[in-house]
Amino acid sequence: MTHLFQFNYCNPTRLLFGPEAMSTLGALIPAGARILLMYGSGSIRHNGAYDDVMTAMAGHAVVEFSGVEPNPSLETLDRAVALVRQERLDFILAVGGGSVVDGAKYVACAAGYAGDGWDIVSGRQPVSEALPVGAVITLAATGSESNGGAVVTSLARQQKKAFFSEAIRPRFAILNPHYLASLPDRQIANGLVDAFVHACEQYLTYPVDALVQDGYAEAVMRALRLLAERYDERRSPGWLQNLMWAANQALCGILGVGVPQDWATHRIAVELTALYGIDHGRTLSILQPSLLRETIEAKRAKLEQLGRRVFDLVDPAAEEVIAAIEAMYRRLGMPLCLTDAAVGDADAAGTVLAALHAHGLDAFGGHANIDAAMTARMIRRICLPA
Repeated sequence: MTHLFQFNYCNPTRLLFGPEAMSTLGALIPAGARILLMYGSGSIRHNGAYDDVMTAMAGHAVVEFSGVEPNPSLETLDRAVALVRQERLDFILAVGGGSVVDGAKYVACAAGYAGDGWDIVSGRQPVSEALPVGAVITLAATGSESNGGAVVTSLARQQKKAFFSEAIRPRFAILNPHYLASLPDRQIANGLVDAFVHACEQYLTYPVDALVQDGYAEAVMRALRLLAERYDERRSPGWLQNLMWAANQALCGILGVGVPQDWATHRIAVELTALYGIDHGRTLSILQPSLLRETIEAKRAKLEQLGRRVFDLVDPAAEEVIAAIEAMYRRLGMPLCLTDAAVGDADAAGTVLAALHAHGLDAFGGHANIDAAMTARMIRRICLPA
């Protein structure tokens, strides 16, 4: 049966890419705007981004909010919401990686909502309007700078959830690969894996004769695979600009228009971050190979297509392709099991499965029809040494 595409795609985020992109920042923000400048632990003061931003925004009213953590927490972000209200701010500029951008998106919605902000994250409160958001990207991974999604963690609830709205899509994003040069290796590797799995989630389902969408996804994944093979070049401008653009394209929405998608890896992996504080990219390298082995028959045709077109394997079996993905992760120094990530919970399998069951994720469904037994097997597998 022919799969007929149906989609409504619009991406209004203006992307300004390259070493001269920052020179446009001042003109992109409305005159008279009162700006909340959000960033993380302060690395932007060392990579030059902070000084560049402040120079570009000379003449604007700016209030700073720092300390947005990886996997931003509701508890931290609600302090930024209070600051926006107190100072009557009306534009949010995120300077950092996907966590800061996601945090800015949440603040943009929650500032105008009188209830519990978790209502927004959990989907109980639909988002139809938000303060405008702009982004200056200093870490390439999530593509959050040009999509309408955000992920927020509630420390009190030990939950990490995504929410979506066109209202939170950034108005613009500045992508200068120079800011990536000072990142620790761990963050670079995390970003590469995150981008690769984003593309996989929109590709590794079943064939629907999507020549353009498959080609886009394969181009992005192939670029990331080549970057992994050339990982020793990771401080070079060419390597960094390719990572930054691939990460953006992996989740700007274009790869998945009109085709089946499967976000089980991300949906299940978030529990590992919520429970054990594992970096997001590392949860993906831990879980994805196990999930692919558990759903191999449902994904066999696309796995083998990926092996041919992305990894240059000749007539590969799906099992070989999963092994090639694992080899790429090992080359990047990424963990493949919970032990690799220094999780010392003797009953990690029980802990994770209980959390998945509590949040309705143990029987995920999807095109591979993941049930509770399959989930239990994949979780027990990641609790064994790789």
